[in-house]
Amino acid sequence: MTEGEQKKYGQIMDSILEKAADEIVPETEEQLKKLMMKLLNDSVHIEGKILSTNFLDKLLGEKLVDITSEEYDKISYYVERNISGQGAIEPVIRDPYLEDIHSIGVSGVYVVHKILGMLHTNITFGTQDNLSHWIHTIGERIGRPVSDARPIMDGTLPDGTRINAIYSTDISRKGSSFTLRKFMEIPASISQLIKWGSIDANLASYLWLLLENQMSIFFSGETASGKTTMLNAALPFISRKAKMYSVENTAEVSPPQAAWQQLITREEGPKESQVDTFTLLKVALRSRPNYIIVGEIRGEEGAVAFQAMQTGHAVLATFHASSVKKLIQRLTGEPINIPPTFADNLNAALILQAIYRKGKFLRRCTSVEEIEGYLEEAGGVITRAVFEWDFTLDKHRFRGMNNSFILDKVAIRLGYDDKRMVYDELSLRAKILNRLVEENILDYYKVRDIIWNYQAKGLDGIPFEV
Repeated sequence: MTEGEQKKYGQIMDSILEKAADEIVPETEEQLKKLMMKLLNDSVHIEGKILSTNFLDKLLGEKLVDITSEEYDKISYYVERNISGQGAIEPVIRDPYLEDIHSIGVSGVYVVHKILGMLHTNITFGTQDNLSHWIHTIGERIGRPVSDARPIMDGTLPDGTRINAIYSTDISRKGSSFTLRKFMEIPASISQLIKWGSIDANLASYLWLLLENQMSIFFSGETASGKTTMLNAALPFISRKAKMYSVENTAEVSPPQAAWQQLITREEGPKESQVDTFTLLKVALRSRPNYIIVGEIRGEEGAVAFQAMQTGHAVLATFHASSVKKLIQRLTGEPINIPPTFADNLNAALILQAIYRKGKFLRRCTSVEEIEGYLEEAGGVITRAVFEWDFTLDKHRFRGMNNSFILDKVAIRLGYDDKRMVYDELSLRAKILNRLVEENILDYYKVRDIIWNYQAKGLDGIPFEV
C-alpha cells in the first residue's frame, strides 16, 4: 500500500474495532468474515457508490473514510488478511508446496519448500513490535496467550498448522520468533508415500499385516523426518471396526475409523486444572480401546504406554530417536525408565530420516527393526533388521523374507499351519499396493476404502486384477 492508503487503512481499522464493541461475538470463522465486511462497509464511502447503511451514517454526520473502488479492493484484502487470516504470512500459509515457515526476529520470513528446500522470502514484519504483536494476537486467537511471564507458546491454528513461538527479547536475544509446521488437511495416502519413495510396497505390506493384527509400532526419527505423516498414512490398515484412542499435545493424527476418541492435553491454567499425557493415557486403559495412539512419547507417559501393551492394547506412537539403539537407550533411561526386560512389548520400530540426496530433499524410512527381547548373555535388547534403505540406489531391501520374528507371530494370529504362508500374503498385499500406484490411486479416502474392502471381501473387494 502507498503511504496514503496505509493512512486510510489505519483509520478504517480504528473504525472497525470501535464498531465491533457493539456487535455480538461471532462463533464461527464464516460469521467473523461476514461481520468484518459489514463493519468495513459501514466505515467507508466509495466514490460514486452507497454501501449498505452508510448513507444513514453520512446523513447523521458520522465520519466515513473516503476511498476509491481500487482502494476498497486493496484495503478489504488487508482487513480480511489481518483480522481473520494470518497477517503478513497469509500468502505462504496458503502455499501447498511449503512445509515449514519461520522467522527469527525481524530478519525476515524463511520457508521450507517441498522441492526447493529452505528459501528466504521478501516478507518482513518490519519492527520487533509488529512481530511481537502478531505472536500475541495468534496466541489470543488459539487460546494460548503469551506474555513476558509466559513467553513460550505451543499450539495449533484453526487449519491444523502447528505453531511454536517465543515472545519477548529476554530469552530470545534476536527478538520474538516463531515456527509453523503446516498440516495436511487430508493425510497423504500410503500409495502416495510409495510413489514418493518414502517406503516401498513390501514395507507398506509389512506394516499392513502388523497393524491389522494389533502389533505395537513406534515411528521414530529426528524432527521433520515424516513420522506423523507415515503414521497417518498407515492408519487405514487398521480395521474399520476398531476402537481408536489418541492422546496428543497438539492435534495431528487423524484415524479414519468411526470409533475414535480424540484427547488433547491441557497445559494452560492453574496447575490443578492441567491435564497431561500421563493422565490421559491412564484414562485410556479404562476405556477398552483396541489401539492407543500417542502423538509423541517424551517422558513418564512412556511407562504407561508399555503398561497398555502388556495388557493387550496395541500402541502406536511417534518418538524422537535416529536409530533403534538410541530409541532403546531413551526408553530405558531417564525420564521414561522402561525396564529392558519390558522392551519386547514393542513389536517394531520404523526409523525415518530427512535426507539430502543428489541435491534433493527426501524423506525415507531407512530401516525397520523388530524387537525380539532382552538377552542377559548379550547384555541388552536384541533387535532384528527386516528392512534397510540403500542410499546409493535409493531402494528398500527386505531382509526379513522367511526370517521375520514378528511376521511369525502374525502367522499364528492368522491361523496358518505353515508360517511361510504369511510371506505369500505379504507378497499379495504388496502387489495390491503397487497396483494402486500404477493406477494412480493416490487419494487417501479411495485408498482407505480399497484396503477396507480387501479386509472384508478379499480379492473380490479390489477394483482391479492382481
